[in-house]
Amino acid sequence: MLSFFGRLLSTKKPREEETDPMKKFLIVGLGNIGPKYEKTRHNIGFKILDFLAEKEEISFSTDKLGDIARFKYKGRTFVLLKPSTYMNLSGKAVNYWLQKEKVPLENLLVITDDLNLPFGTIRLKTKGSDGGHNGLKDIQNTLNTTKYNRFRFGISDEFSKGQQVDYVLGEWGEDELKKLPERLEKSRELIKSFGTAGVNNTMNTFNGK
Repeated sequence: MLSFFGRLLSTKKPREEETDPMKKFLIVGLGNIGPKYEKTRHNIGFKILDFLAEKEEISFSTDKLGDIARFKYKGRTFVLLKPSTYMNLSGKAVNYWLQKEKVPLENLLVITDDLNLPFGTIRLKTKGSDGGHNGLKDIQNTLNTTKYNRFRFGISDEFSKGQQVDYVLGEWGEDELKKLPERLEKSRELIKSFGTAGVNNTMNTFNGK
């Protein structure tokens, strides 16, 4: 016969995120690995997740197809992923971690740079085209859908004709660097709102702000 203590252990409820996958969220920051790309505009997805991890006092560890970190907030579990597959193969890492963590597709949020938005503008959308972004294109092809949440961070289009690649893979300007901390904080707030207030409320609160 089980002791009283043994019965308590046997009836202990499973962890909340195991019984309710709707309370787990996969937040993916797109970027390219290596110091060469670390400070570039194209790596804003990595930069936002690094900022979030620092504020939550957590660290990333290298795992299959990417670097992973986790934190809990208001009963939700946030799984942060920085794919190590390079930008144009991001879909492989996203799909793997969706399956491994058993995260519903509606709880996926992909963070990417956007040339069509003024610097620092943030826009959350529940679906859309890849807009010529190689990372989004691969995710769309791998998941076989355009209906997944994406958080676009504006990097503007202040480049001369034929200089798009150099601009995207270039480092932030002095004025941009001064404004980035406030924009990173706003991005952190958006991500936490996405997991707690829902995508529609978050869009209403943050889009264009």
